[in-house]
Amino acid sequence: MSQPSTSPRREFLQTTGLSLLSLPVLSQWSVGTAQAADAVAHTAAPVMEPLNRFPRMLQDWLVDEVREIEARGDVRRDGLKTKADAEAYVKSVQDRIRQAFGPLPEKTPLNARVTGTVERDGYRIENVLFESRPGYLVTGNLYLPTGRQGKLPATVGVCGHSLNGKAAEAYQSFAQGLARLGHICFIIDPVGQGERFQYLKEGSLKSRLGGGVSEHIQMGNAQTLVGEFLGTWFAWDGIRALDYLLTRDEVDPAHLGVTGNSGGGTQTTWLCGLEPRFTMGAPSCFVTTFRRNVENELPADTEQCPPQVLALGLDHADFLAAMAPKPVIIMAQEKDFFDARGSAEAYERLRKIYTLLGKPENIQLHVGPDPHGYSQSNREAMYRFFNAVVGYPTVEAEPTLVIEKDEVLQCTPEGQVEKLGSRTLMDFTRAKAEALATKRQPLSGDALKQSVREVLRLPSLPDAAPDYGILRSAGSRKYPAKAYCVYTVETEPGIHALVTRLQEESLTSRMPGAAKRAVLYVSHYSADAELRQEPLVQELLQQEPDSAFYACDVRGIGESQPNTCGTDQFLKPYGSHYFYAAHGLMLNRPLLGQRVYDVLRVIQALRAAGHQEIHLAGRGWGALAAVFAALLTEDVKQVTLKNALSSFHDIAVDSEYQWPYAVMLPGVLQHWDLPDCYRELQARGLVSSEPWKAQDGMKS
Repeated sequence: MSQPSTSPRREFLQTTGLSLLSLPVLSQWSVGTAQAADAVAHTAAPVMEPLNRFPRMLQDWLVDEVREIEARGDVRRDGLKTKADAEAYVKSVQDRIRQAFGPLPEKTPLNARVTGTVERDGYRIENVLFESRPGYLVTGNLYLPTGRQGKLPATVGVCGHSLNGKAAEAYQSFAQGLARLGHICFIIDPVGQGERFQYLKEGSLKSRLGGGVSEHIQMGNAQTLVGEFLGTWFAWDGIRALDYLLTRDEVDPAHLGVTGNSGGGTQTTWLCGLEPRFTMGAPSCFVTTFRRNVENELPADTEQCPPQVLALGLDHADFLAAMAPKPVIIMAQEKDFFDARGSAEAYERLRKIYTLLGKPENIQLHVGPDPHGYSQSNREAMYRFFNAVVGYPTVEAEPTLVIEKDEVLQCTPEGQVEKLGSRTLMDFTRAKAEALATKRQPLSGDALKQSVREVLRLPSLPDAAPDYGILRSAGSRKYPAKAYCVYTVETEPGIHALVTRLQEESLTSRMPGAAKRAVLYVSHYSADAELRQEPLVQELLQQEPDSAFYACDVRGIGESQPNTCGTDQFLKPYGSHYFYAAHGLMLNRPLLGQRVYDVLRVIQALRAAGHQEIHLAGRGWGALAAVFAALLTEDVKQVTLKNALSSFHDIAVDSEYQWPYAVMLPGVLQHWDLPDCYRELQARGLVSSEPWKAQDGMKS
């Protein structure tokens, strides 16, 4: 019996930061907080642990936001009283799901071919290749029962995060089990797994990133810039797999199922919401609630975090409600990190809708006794449910299975589609970025400013300046001034930008505003560390000795760097910075836009204190927040940037890019790029030094 090469996502979450240290693409993601402070020491400045007094600020704010959204949804669901109400709700979630996932592409020829056949007792396996998009190969195993008459029910099988994809033991098992019970099953490899690695190591058939989660987030995050969502690509593969099934004479189009576990449970859930031809669904180890995931600090892959989904008031259950009253069973596990309490809550929401639609028996919940995985208990629950739906005999136990070696299920000669010349997902991202660059017209003036506001999803600024608190001293921090004071500027309820003022007089009082001009430095990683160690700070102080000097940590940076999602996870590719960036997009408030809003509110506070002119400076990640803030307020008279990103285009066309998800703006390259903003700021004396390219963004 072959052993599957699996990479469970929870294990990835906890260990990847260490295991990826040897990888060239992601190595710099794992620099820790203290290490970063040490790495930026260009002088003999003392190395001190950066201040981090508000490590749960972002988490508490996010929990409040998601709880409020869920509460509004509960009110709406509580108002459903009639069958017509339920039907209207189903139509509403269908429309909102389409809005979140964007338009689906046109269907193109599948060019499907069977590359091998394996005969087994009671069934056979056909190894299939097809193109879900032109030149984009998908590998799958078609399990066909033998010795049966007439057309048979058929299921699309989708995989979780197994490195060997469809060949993983649990996934072979459900496909083979269905076939032995008289169902056709077509199980496909997800992109980045099985025979579909997108980042092959040179001279090898292995992924140079490790495969699975690591590939998903690397290729999926950059898609954001060109207006694509990785979850839509996953779902489209599943839709085209269904198209292939329907070309087969053996398939009964009246009975079409979809099932999968973990990442495959995600795909099953999305497909239930997107593809009306499915007649039954069985997601395993995914369906819970967004609130439970947020409260439990559980990161999820890019494809598991649909853009705008929270802003649109959608939850996991709504994707299943979209196919109501068709039969669906939710499968959870008692010992799963996907919270079974949320699974029960999702079930209760759906039970009400199904009851109003007259089919309460069509929605079921099974909670297995096991840890995360498509265990035998969950597989048997799926068999029983699907058999009941199609009118087959009751299943008492899973049939005896024979697990195949990976090579038997291989659809390609060498085991990877890249060796057949398949286009990679990054090829498509690169091509779209190039096409957008060709047709995009330069923007300037008010048109650029308005488009920047829209892409950043910036709310309107209040007329009144924000309030702020005044922190007690943290003792000597070895800053280049005799004294300092730290202000907590409340940019919105629950969120504070931490602003440090350097001064010659030891004061812990309201902001002195006597100086006409103020320099505001937006930090890259930590204002506390950079005030000691960053040469640009020294240069600004020397250039403007008569100006007030402030350094700012926007939300999630420096003083409010999250300590959530595990221990020391901030800079890891699946860590807390990623977690809040993903949820920002789900809220339709990109994290970079939130940070720009913080800077604009701090500028309001400085103006209210009495400063009349602002010289806005920023480095690295902070340079991005600074450039957009400068563009959107006339209070900024001068702009100085260091290590600013050259362009979003550079990221989109470089599959080896190294910038965090937090800088990815949805669809930005459909409208403008950073050089447009830099040109606009030339009139305000923009000085930009040492710009960073696509592979520089994780430097300290």
